[in-house]
Amino acid sequence: MKITKFPQSCIMVESKGKRILIDPGKTKYSEEFIDFWETADAILITHRHGDHFNIEALKQLKAPIYSTKEVQSFTPELKINVIKENDAFEIGNLKVEVVKAIHGYIMPAGEINENVGFILDDGKTRMYVTSDTIRFKNDYKADVLFADVTAFDASMNLWGASATYSDVGAKLLIIAHQDDGKMLYDQKQIEDYLKAQGVNFIIPAIMQTLEI
Repeated sequence: MKITKFPQSCIMVESKGKRILIDPGKTKYSEEFIDFWETADAILITHRHGDHFNIEALKQLKAPIYSTKEVQSFTPELKINVIKENDAFEIGNLKVEVVKAIHGYIMPAGEINENVGFILDDGKTRMYVTSDTIRFKNDYKADVLFADVTAFDASMNLWGASATYSDVGAKLLIIAHQDDGKMLYDQKQIEDYLKAQGVNFIIPAIMQTLEI
């Protein structure tokens, strides 16, 4: 499995000839992304906040979009394939499991009543994409944890990300949601804390590609 990181929580996942784009948002958006994004075979949206959901960019893309009923209601101009927690489907040989996510309460950005994460499995690697979620009890298992980490209650803090890494049995934590400049930890704080917890982690740069 290969991933290419875009701003905030956006990644392109590639495996077995298929590409899945997740959460293409407005944060630090550039038109140059479109050439790459339009190669996606499917697009997954976790929730309707603009840093995960760039409506104008999505209008330029042709791949089917999968998201929640709330996202569908928010953007009737887009064709949304509605999904919900516990759904599962396949894009080629890449299995997508739709899982629970609990967005922290931040009214200025608009309350999220329906939010999902995803577990992607190509038979060799399982990657859990958390969305903006606080930590919660679950029995998920994954090799790679792709987590939105912030220093406030919208999503996981460092403790939550470290604990979830342990919960799911991950071997790598990829830290996302670092590009809007809001409520972030200092990078040294992240490094010092996670190293002390024995977490194998990376904070990828925009447009960096990783083999996982």
